[in-house]
Amino acid sequence: MAREKLSADARKAALARLSGWSEAEGRDAITKRFVFKDFNAAFGFMTRAALMAEKLDHHPEWFNVYKTVEVTLSTHDAGGVTELDVTLADAMNKLAG
Repeated sequence: MAREKLSADARKAALARLSGWSEAEGRDAITKRFVFKDFNAAFGFMTRAALMAEKLDHHPEWFNVYKTVEVTLSTHDAGGVTELDVTLADAMNKLAG
């Protein structure tokens, strides 16, 4: 999977395909807040997402409080958003239902 930083146009096109994702303020990253029905559903999502992240060898920055999971994706060794981030964001959307 490509670990080259996306151009501004490519990132814009990717965000147009990724429901709920937006550019993170103040950095070259994408972000989304997932809200579930309760803590159990949020934790289940994080567990499934962690397995996907491990498979991709690409790990999210995330923060969880009760039923909310805030995710930020960026490929640190590329210095910004790559196709790997887009792939993981798409997988997370599918896992969240």
